[in-house]
Amino acid sequence: MNMANVAAKQKKKFKMTTDSKHKLPVAPNLLQRKFEVERPNYAWVSDMTYIWTSEGWLYLAVVLDLFSRQVVGWAMSNRINKKLVVDSLLMGIWRRNPGPGLIFHTDRGSQYCSNDFQKALKNNKILSSMSRKGNCWDNAVAESFFGSLKTERIFFNNYKTREEARKDIFDYIEIFYNNKRRHSYLGNISPKVYEELWKMEKAA
Repeated sequence: MNMANVAAKQKKKFKMTTDSKHKLPVAPNLLQRKFEVERPNYAWVSDMTYIWTSEGWLYLAVVLDLFSRQVVGWAMSNRINKKLVVDSLLMGIWRRNPGPGLIFHTDRGSQYCSNDFQKALKNNKILSSMSRKGNCWDNAVAESFFGSLKTERIFFNNYKTREEARKDIFDYIEIFYNNKRRHSYLGNISPKVYEELWKMEKAA
């Protein structure tokens, strides 16, 4: 391996992000794994993940529109709390201005069940939907995004600081993923192009 300049990929650290052991109210599963939708802002999915840096953990929350798989909201912090998910939601609302009745699907984590997050949904007439207990497949699209992010970007880097990780993740989401990354689900075009073509077709 030394002669060929090959190094083994080291096992990544593990950090739990979902705390479902709480007594907060849990929303019903409105989405029911219906991941194919016919228009933007009908259903969004959200989840959190973690990124290791030499300074410690950096946590990322994202919001994806199921129609185009576009990341419409995101937030990063060195703390995994309710503010993290509220901030990602508010970015999505600010960017997309969805009408009433949008389904917002998440896991049963305490951050998503918190009064602050549920109040933000209610104030914007958004319907809360949550996965069944211990069933990651109910939120498979968000899980798939994190898989792509980690295998295509994070696992190739050893971030020295959280700021370095923030900049790289911003680049992945806003410059590459939304605008350039081709998706087989979308006919091998990017989320942004997919939505633009849909809008042109609707206007014709």
